[in-house]
Amino acid sequence: MAAEKLRDLSQPMDVALLDATVAAFYGTGSKEERTAADHILRDLQHNPDMWLQVVHILSSAQNLNTKFFALQVLEGVIKYRWNALPVEQRDGMKNYISDVIVKLSSDEVSFRRERLYVNKLNIILVQILKHEWPARWRSFIPDLVAAAKSSETICENCMAILKLLSEEVFDFSRGEMTQQKIKELKQSLNSEFKLIHELCLYVLSASQRAELIRATLATLHAFLSWIPLGYIFESPLLETLLKFFPVPTYRNLTIQCLTEVAALSFGDFYNTEYVKMYSIFMVQLQAIVPSTTNFVEAYANGNSEEQAFIQNLALFFTSFYKCHIRVLESVQENMNILLVGLEYLINISYVDDIEVFKVCLDYWNSLVSELFDSNHNLDSPAGVAQMMGLQMPMLPGMVDGRGSQLLLRRQLYAGPMSKLRLLMICRMAKPEEVLIVEDENGNIVRETMKDNDVLVQYKIMRETLIYLAHLDHEDTEKQMLTKLGKQLIGEDFTWNNLNTLCWAIGSISGSMAEEQENRFLVMVIRDLLNLCEITKGKDNKAVIASNIMYVVGQYPRFLRAHWKFLKTVVNKLFEFMHETHPGVQDMACDTFLKIVQKCRRKFVIVQVGEKEPFVSELLTTLLTTIVDLEPHQIHSFYESVGNMIQAETDPLRRGEYLQKLMELPNQNWTEIIGQARQSVDFLKDQDVIRTVLHILQTNTSVASSLGMYFMPQISLIFLDMLNVYRMYSELISTSIAQGGPYASRTSIVKLLRSVKRETLKLIETFLEKAETFTDKAEDQQHIGKQFLPPMMDHVLGDYARNLPDARESEVLSLFATIINKYKGTMIENVPRIFEAVFQCTLEMITKNFEDYPEHRLKFFSLLRAIATHCFPALVHLSSEQLKLVLDSIIWAFRHTERNIAETGLNLLLEMLTNFQGSEFCNQFYRTYFLTIEQEIFAVLTDTFHKPGFKLHVLVLQHLFSLVESAALTEPIWDTATVPYPYANNGMFVREYTVKLLSSSFPNMTATEVTQFVNGLFESKGDISSFKDHIRDFLVQSKEFSAQDNKDLYAEEAAAQREKERQRMLSIPGLIAPNEIQDEMVDS
Repeated sequence: MAAEKLRDLSQPMDVALLDATVAAFYGTGSKEERTAADHILRDLQHNPDMWLQVVHILSSAQNLNTKFFALQVLEGVIKYRWNALPVEQRDGMKNYISDVIVKLSSDEVSFRRERLYVNKLNIILVQILKHEWPARWRSFIPDLVAAAKSSETICENCMAILKLLSEEVFDFSRGEMTQQKIKELKQSLNSEFKLIHELCLYVLSASQRAELIRATLATLHAFLSWIPLGYIFESPLLETLLKFFPVPTYRNLTIQCLTEVAALSFGDFYNTEYVKMYSIFMVQLQAIVPSTTNFVEAYANGNSEEQAFIQNLALFFTSFYKCHIRVLESVQENMNILLVGLEYLINISYVDDIEVFKVCLDYWNSLVSELFDSNHNLDSPAGVAQMMGLQMPMLPGMVDGRGSQLLLRRQLYAGPMSKLRLLMICRMAKPEEVLIVEDENGNIVRETMKDNDVLVQYKIMRETLIYLAHLDHEDTEKQMLTKLGKQLIGEDFTWNNLNTLCWAIGSISGSMAEEQENRFLVMVIRDLLNLCEITKGKDNKAVIASNIMYVVGQYPRFLRAHWKFLKTVVNKLFEFMHETHPGVQDMACDTFLKIVQKCRRKFVIVQVGEKEPFVSELLTTLLTTIVDLEPHQIHSFYESVGNMIQAETDPLRRGEYLQKLMELPNQNWTEIIGQARQSVDFLKDQDVIRTVLHILQTNTSVASSLGMYFMPQISLIFLDMLNVYRMYSELISTSIAQGGPYASRTSIVKLLRSVKRETLKLIETFLEKAETFTDKAEDQQHIGKQFLPPMMDHVLGDYARNLPDARESEVLSLFATIINKYKGTMIENVPRIFEAVFQCTLEMITKNFEDYPEHRLKFFSLLRAIATHCFPALVHLSSEQLKLVLDSIIWAFRHTERNIAETGLNLLLEMLTNFQGSEFCNQFYRTYFLTIEQEIFAVLTDTFHKPGFKLHVLVLQHLFSLVESAALTEPIWDTATVPYPYANNGMFVREYTVKLLSSSFPNMTATEVTQFVNGLFESKGDISSFKDHIRDFLVQSKEFSAQDNKDLYAEEAAAQREKERQRMLSIPGLIAPNEIQDEMVDS
């Protein structure tokens, strides 16, 4: 009864009853009471007339949560329906909210007591302002400033409103408002800032109230980043701020304001003011904390305010130096205070707090990058020499005016840069390749999970250290070798010290000239090997082993040039492969693979002083080397040896090596198949199944590195492997048929399915890699003829016959690979593939969005391969089958799993393009155009599919361009059901789209929707303005407000990343040698 009374909004609401309902929802009553209250509140919130009761509720409610509930309802109306409300209702609400704020904030007691409520009212007011100001509420800023002067508490609240307004317009506007609206608000704030500026200065000079001064400083902080510079430098503002800096209560807020000023950069006009500000600041700072302060201890023992001050100090220095360091470099007296400031920043960089360190690191990276660039671009032999990492003496006459300037600048920074090198070496982050870490209990263990933050930090530190190395190779080398020497004599030996040092040594790979790198590495590797010999203790040895492996893995160029070192290192890795400490064997196998990939040719030629190639010697002792390795490590080892064999150019020798490598797996395979011929039951033994799996995995590893050269081996086992596949498949189906769905989770069925999957993976790997090593069409055809026919029944037929739980998704990816590889020649096989996989897979994946995730993605990848390479086969499908294909594509791009949705959209784009160029263009688009348009708009505007934005835009662009092109020669509307004869397809689609969007977005006016649709047609020729137009619509429709909209800008971000990669490739060492796909694999 009470619920019905509340839901009846035809009369004023019983606020006491609403108070009781809200109290029940937040209270500690029974679960039923809370659920009932929840239902009532939800119904009220969704009622479009509920907002008309808001004033009544706010003036009568006793419960604060009830007021918040009413404001939540109002916020929804302001966001989504404000412009559709009558003028008198808008004005009434605007005036009411303003009055309540003034009333509550004019009295000190009520203002402090109702602070949370006032804050929420402020937010509501700012939401209204975003619609009303400046056009419909021109006097807002003058009114606010006038109210602020009437009382100190009102003034404090006005500051809070101004701060919110600034943040809404400048910080959170992207994706919240259209570009035009943002521009309008920014211009209004700029033009009316004079009043705000005067108010702030007045408060700071006249008020004694700490809360008001703090509120004013906080508001200034929000405004300083965008206000006209004259208000800062041509007024007493800076002077006032610097007076507040020594006062502990205001110190943090003041330094935040000074940091905003420091971050501004508009030419050289205010350089003198900046130098003056910095000088006064440094004098005051040295009185507060001397530069000799131990910031590590100060931070560790400080309270939250003191810690925040150290972090703010780092932000101030980094912001100031990023924009104005060149001003301080120009005069001697300024240089001294610059060096003192850099000393502060280096000391702060040692603070054990990741956020503080990130701030410092970001600046150090930009500084050394800029110092390097100015030397790098110096147009003289010395500049080129430095770029190449050579230490050339300066010749007389070489240094002109610009050169001497640069030389002075390098000398100025030599001291700080040397200290910075030590900092980078001491704090180097862990690279991805290192698997051995110290846990929280101080034990050395294998890493179980990658820490992405650490990897990002490593990349920035590595780049910084490479620039530092380029600036002075001698100092870099000296500092590293000195630290390593201390490790050897035990003076400075700790796991962390050795780790960071070796990670730093590994990270500068590629930055030195070859001769210098050789000299440096000979000493490093020699010292590390000695350290390994003389150090006792299993954990210590594991740490040293991991560091040796990391360092040698980073320097392939050195190893290629020094066979003796390469051989010593590889033999050391073989030694580590017997070390059972967690992580050591894994790292040894990973490093071995990395080295072989970069030095493969060195292992198949007879080196000076050797009787035979290393690979030959290795194959002789293979069993002894891998005896202690786990199966997955053995597979990695086999892949490494496969890489060596692939480098052998003599086919006869290559065949011998392969035969020798596969001797053990083949021997086991032959025994198993021989036993199976006598009794099939032998294959059902779990140990035998595991052995079969291990053999297949070993084959896959070798196939991945040998490609086409793996042909003799796969031919040897292929037919027997398919028979085992078929037999295991039947076993699985029988188990599932007898044991029901739970049978698929038993260990025996899981094991059998692993064998099936590995068989498919082996074939797919071989076919994929075969094209890497052969371009001959006859080779490709030969492989196709040999392998395809047996697979049609054994693999495809088996897939169709199986129960859904027994079908392997790898079948779909295998045939996608085959079609991508053999392209048009597969057209005649497509009907057979369709028949086997299409209907039965669709039945599996269209019941819901969760089951069979692997099948989903691979099914659409297969469809895409067919659409791309065998399009004629799609055209010949029956209309029912084609509809099924289209439905499945729509179903794919509706999926919230990003990669499935993207595969579906890419497939749709290819099909649209192919059909546009085919004779069935009119027929296809008449049937599907409107469906596709409607479905694309649905996912474009529902906020669950933001990552697909780029592809949604491309599909819409294609559709809107198509209807006004010559490709369509017939109407796409159904002339039987649409009586009105449109002049052309363009007119029809315009009207249809306006109707579609108007019904989907009732909060938008007909004019807004029509403008948007007309804009789509006008901008369709330019993808970037077409995209911007759609972004603005998404904001205007309020579908994408107050959310993370970075996916709408993903394409622009990707272009920026590629540009950055090209820049990094131009600087030696910035991209690690082992990450570059080089052809210098073994000259």
